[in-house]
Amino acid sequence: MPQGKRFPALTHFLAGALILTASAAASHASVTKTAWGTADGQPVSLYTVAGSHITVKFTNFGAHIVSIQAPDRNGHLADVVLGYNSLAGYQADSKTYMGSVVGRYGNRIAKGTFSLDGHTYHIPANDHGNALHGGTVGFDRKVWSAQELPNGVEFTLVSPDGDMGFPGTLTAHVRYTVVGDSIHINYSATTTKPTVVNLTNHTYFSLGGEGHGDILGTVMMINADRYTPVDSTLIPTGKLDPVAGTPMDFRTPTAIGKRINDNFEQLKLAGGYDHNWVLNAGQGTGLHLAAKAVDPTSGRTLTVTTTQPGVQFYSGNFLDGSFTGAGGAKYQKHFGFCLETQHFPDSPNHPAFPTTELKPGETMHSETVFTFGIEK
Repeated sequence: MPQGKRFPALTHFLAGALILTASAAASHASVTKTAWGTADGQPVSLYTVAGSHITVKFTNFGAHIVSIQAPDRNGHLADVVLGYNSLAGYQADSKTYMGSVVGRYGNRIAKGTFSLDGHTYHIPANDHGNALHGGTVGFDRKVWSAQELPNGVEFTLVSPDGDMGFPGTLTAHVRYTVVGDSIHINYSATTTKPTVVNLTNHTYFSLGGEGHGDILGTVMMINADRYTPVDSTLIPTGKLDPVAGTPMDFRTPTAIGKRINDNFEQLKLAGGYDHNWVLNAGQGTGLHLAAKAVDPTSGRTLTVTTTQPGVQFYSGNFLDGSFTGAGGAKYQKHFGFCLETQHFPDSPNHPAFPTTELKPGETMHSETVFTFGIEK
């Protein structure tokens, strides 16, 4: 099957303008590398990319986004993502996936089991009997190799055949670049055997500022007419239900907290929003609008574009005060939201979903862009 039918081709969005913008922005970006400790006996570094509008910190432990400094409508900078001040914080937190790249299969696989080409594979269950974000030791717990770029960093991880039960040696690349007021995330992967792969970033955003309280007042728009309803263990039922007439309808910008406590089964099952929305991809196979979030108090905005067919909107339902963040606040329920661009959860067990299969000789590509702005 041609690559484009398996994963969207990696294409330029407004190519001419993007190339000019990227070139200009790269000339104003700087990358600083500092030692940040060790994990599994391997050196871990912190990379600070200072762009013309935002400053972003990354680490090769789990390919995390550690910090994003962005201005509000008055020009005041604040960190707009949840995270920790030290490597030790990320090592201690094996529950939230704070800012990491998750894989080999982001999101859930029912009962940790799937079949491919007549073979059945078993992934260690770590979430109500299901495999979540790659099993008990996913990509978020790995030390990636790193290569500095003029305006970013590229992380590479080689996942051996049989890692967490997945077939094939998978070589995954995640390239972060800071272009103006945007973070471009380019994912790619190759394999030595037929396998499944679903890479995404699990950053928790708080546009009012890290640790400043819940995100229920954030106004959210999701460009989707349908979503994938789930069962009691948050595994998709296989249906693509319309959002119209339900609290899942974010086609018109709506505060996250406005309907989160409605008497609606899907919200009760997840304790809030933790679902995959089926994006309205438009006419092309390149970048398309996934979501836009606005914090009315600060004026900060986040626009997400992607080549992926879905986005998991998660309202931080399982944050419970167990972890203290970079600013000293304990992260409580709904203190951050995630917009995880992805293929659909449990796709290996749903032939009607867009396929996540990857075969030798093919390359998986996807791209997601986080763009920050200000509404006056």
